[in-house]
Amino acid sequence: MEQIWDPLRKREVTATPEERVRQWFIGQLRDTFGVPEHLMMSEVGFKFGAKPWRADIVIYDRNAVPLGVVECKRPDVALDARVVEQAMRYNSVLGVRWLFLTNGNLTYLYRLEGERFVPTDRIPGYEEMLCPR
Repeated sequence: MEQIWDPLRKREVTATPEERVRQWFIGQLRDTFGVPEHLMMSEVGFKFGAKPWRADIVIYDRNAVPLGVVECKRPDVALDARVVEQAMRYNSVLGVRWLFLTNGNLTYLYRLEGERFVPTDRIPGYEEMLCPR
């Protein structure tokens, strides 16, 4: 199987369609939006209830507190309500301010305002992500 380098896990991983989206988005976060590579992790494991889950990418603030979670899907998977619910489940454990959903063709971003997430039309730079609203 074809391999692709994951700079966060520091190793080659199988280049599945979802993995290609994940690696593309890691590059976007790093190169376009200024998220330091050392403040991101991919395939972050945690438990929700008794069930183990894995977040595709978690973005951390400078104190290593989760700031954002990214859910990546293959390009042929719709970013529908189920995907939003999945990211919301992750947030109930991680307590982030930003939710990203991407399939490589479309990317949706939600920002925590008060007690609920609201859609936003642009991805902020890392410094802006750090600012509480």
